[in-house]
Formats: sequence, structure tokens, C-alpha cells
Amino acid sequence: MPELPEVETVRAGLEPAVAGATVTGVRVLDVRSLRRHAGTSDTFVDELVGSRFAGAVRRGKFLWLPLAGGGRTLVAHLGMSGQVLLRAIDASDDRLLRIRLDVESPEHGPLSLAFVDQRIFGSMAVDDLVPTRDGAAGGFGSPDPVVPSQVAHIARDPLDPAFDDRRFLAALARKGTGIKRALLDQTLVSGIGNIYADEALWAARLHFDTPTASLSRAKGKALLAELRHVLARALEDGGTSFDAQYVNVNGASGYFAQRLNAYGQQGKPCARCGRPIARTSFMNRSSHYCPHCQRLPRPAA
Repeated sequence: MPELPEVETVRAGLEPAVAGATVTGVRVLDVRSLRRHAGTSDTFVDELVGSRFAGAVRRGKFLWLPLAGGGRTLVAHLGMSGQVLLRAIDASDDRLLRIRLDVESPEHGPLSLAFVDQRIFGSMAVDDLVPTRDGAAGGFGSPDPVVPSQVAHIARDPLDPAFDDRRFLAALARKGTGIKRALLDQTLVSGIGNIYADEALWAARLHFDTPTASLSRAKGKALLAELRHVLARALEDGGTSFDAQYVNVNGASGYFAQRLNAYGQQGKPCARCGRPIARTSFMNRSSHYCPHCQRLPRPAA
């Protein structure tokens, strides 16, 4: 699933193309991609055509394009395999195209936004913008203190200037679960999925099943620092691409996969101690870790 670095790479690529752009046409080729839209495909089309996008904003793994002057927004979630690709207005439809938006950009002229999704777990919807609970900007890319209603329950991510370290560490201590399970909880901290959880836990020398209540404040701060470092480095590299499903708006792959120390490295020597990286089942997916460097703490007597 695309995580924060991949979605932010898409947002940054869309921003110059959609800011101030007017929607001139919309085609819905698969209504399953409107599962989070409250109305029908007709209402989706009617509300967007003629509207103007104010920009591109992101919180965690959610992306939205606010509609100028109306308190409404187009919100997108990429799911497992979703992509938002920029195409020439006369380009042929992509094979897995689900929704197409034609726009007139003040900077780039006529363009198409192609929502492509192989597994159809992603979605688009028109939604209300609601005030943020803390009064800070709703997401990266806009100073406006608003967020789509269906994103309001999603926590801020560690790279968000309004992220509250103290509140996060206190909530983490109260969580009463394993540390990786907590990191994947998007209501606690957003933007982190399997890849970057494994990488940050490896860097912090923490076993994925370490009880959150057992973390010292110093260890919690160190983990948060590693999360920020891993996410920032991945963002610099354009995200992690293992196949054609993880691409930016121009279809180019990210190359953070070359820096991975834990995720997908099973059987290879740990970059720190030289012992083999292990993989084990976890929450219908896998965890990758070094059994020597990331030992599970013994329970207190």
C-alpha cells in the first residue's frame, strides 16, 4: 500500500498541474472506485464539472483537491494499488483506468488526471471540508485549518509541523498493544504502513511486538526520531517502488528500495550485525526484523 512518502510524492507532482485548474469533464468507468462517495456517479460528475481546484493537500495516506470557494473537496485514497497519473488530454485510456478527470490548467493547459487502480481498493469522493480539532492546517500543502470529513479521524503524521510529540508519546504508552500494531493505527499516527514501520523499528532496535507500555520515554523519543528520518529519506527518494504499482504522477518509480535494511530483506545479512534478517507473519502481512538486534523484551517477573 502506498504510504506517506509515496502519497506525498503524488501530491507534490499534482500541485503545479491542478492549482487553479478548472474541471472540464469527468468519466467514471468503475463505480466501485466511488465507494466512499456519498452520492451517485452522476452527482460526483455534476459537482466536479465546472469546479476549480485550489491546490493539492495531504494528511497521512489521504490526498485531497479542495474546490475553490465551496467548502467541498475531491478526496482520494490510493488503497493498495491506486495511482493518480497526469496524462495529455488526447492520451489513450490506461488499461486499469477507473476515473478520468479532464482539466484546464492555467499553467499547463488541457490535461487529464487518470485514477488507475488494479485491485480497486482505492477510491475518490466529493466530501465536505470541516474544521480541524486543533485549529492548525488540515494537511501538508495548504494553510487552511480544514480537513475532509472522512479524514477528520485520521491522526497527523510525524512530518506534520502540528504533530504533538508529547501527546503521541502519552497515547502510545496508554495503547496497551505491540509497538508495530500501534504504529499502523492511523488514528494514533498516520502515514506509516508495513514498510516504514519495519524500517523505523529496525533503526530503533525495537522488536515489532514490544509492548507499548514497556517503552521508556527515551526509547519513545528515539523511535519517533527514526520514524521521521526514515520517512524523510524515503520522500527524498520518491518513495519505495517494488513494481509498476508504486509510481509518481509521471509513472516514474521511487528508489528508496535500495536503502531498505529490514523490509523485504529476509535471509540477507543485517546491515548492523551481519546475522540474517527474518520474516514472520503479522496481522495478515509480514514483519521483517533482525532477531539479534531487535530482541523481544522479557516480561517483568
